[in-house]
Amino acid sequence: MQKKIRYTLLPISFLYEGIISWRNKLFDKKIFRSATFDIPLICIGNLSLGGTGKTPMVEYVVKMLRGKYNVATLSRGYKRKTRGFFIANENSETTDIGDEPMQLYKKFPGITVAVDEDRVMGIPKILNDKPKTEIIILDDAFQHRQVSAGLNILLTECDRLYTDDYLLPAGNLRDTKRSSRRADIIIVTKCKSNLTEDEKKGIIKKLKPLQKQKIYFTTIKYESPHRLFTKEKYTIQPGTLVFLICGIANPQKIEEEIKSKGAQHKMLRFNDHHIYNITDVKKIKEEFSKIDTPAKIILTTEKDASRLLKFQNDLKSLPLFVLPMYHEFLFEESLEFEKSIFEFVESFDSVKKVY
Repeated sequence: MQKKIRYTLLPISFLYEGIISWRNKLFDKKIFRSATFDIPLICIGNLSLGGTGKTPMVEYVVKMLRGKYNVATLSRGYKRKTRGFFIANENSETTDIGDEPMQLYKKFPGITVAVDEDRVMGIPKILNDKPKTEIIILDDAFQHRQVSAGLNILLTECDRLYTDDYLLPAGNLRDTKRSSRRADIIIVTKCKSNLTEDEKKGIIKKLKPLQKQKIYFTTIKYESPHRLFTKEKYTIQPGTLVFLICGIANPQKIEEEIKSKGAQHKMLRFNDHHIYNITDVKKIKEEFSKIDTPAKIILTTEKDASRLLKFQNDLKSLPLFVLPMYHEFLFEESLEFEKSIFEFVESFDSVKKVY
């Protein structure tokens, strides 16, 4: 955002900060109550509006825990067209549960994927409908203080630390910087893979963590693309023209990945969480047909793929590939991070010891 525009919006941000700070103070003084539950609740969230790699981190934790415990995820189901409590099933569509829950449901069969705007009501409903549930991961619930999670994981993007940002509308923060003190773990995401120890120390100095807070650093990695409808693997070759279909907050890392393969790209960009319609699909097909080279593919994100699945009849003949992404911990700290998660889970008498 240009500095001039930011300065004109700062008074509104200060007003917003006052409202949020007052609300947080009421929760801190227990005038507003946070619900607690006798089950491991792991909250994964951020202070900003998207772009921190929240969904891949939810996936990372799900991969750790599934197979050892009965895991459920709960989110609001952003941009879904249903309301209230909903558990994903084989007939669910993105419009029923939202794109990120659909991505989790397709990727991890066997876990419970639930949505509810009211987390306080959603948790007991999960436990009622799926009584074997042992752990619930609260997706994007850091700012929702009606529920008190036992473990709070806060993500912040390396190039856009929350300490360098402003509250809405002058910046991208939706909660105050002081709220970071509620986090048990802070993960700096989207770091360059060769981040040095000195750079790491500089970031920690900026974040000023409390003594109780653990800080980890991750970089984004990509798996081989696969066809949307057949899962057939594909390797991007140098000289390929990649037509990128993208409806996420920040596609910069994907663009860098394409360039690293020696490929060129053209992007058709939509708003974050965009719900595709048949007009969009026609535009995708038309724009792709205009690309005058035989070595061309369509590439999209996993989040976008979950919203394009229902257009199989229109898209199955196209070379449409999905690019999966994941977090890789730097400085050989993945085991330490995983140990802290298992130690939290196993602090509950209701779950078995596996670590």
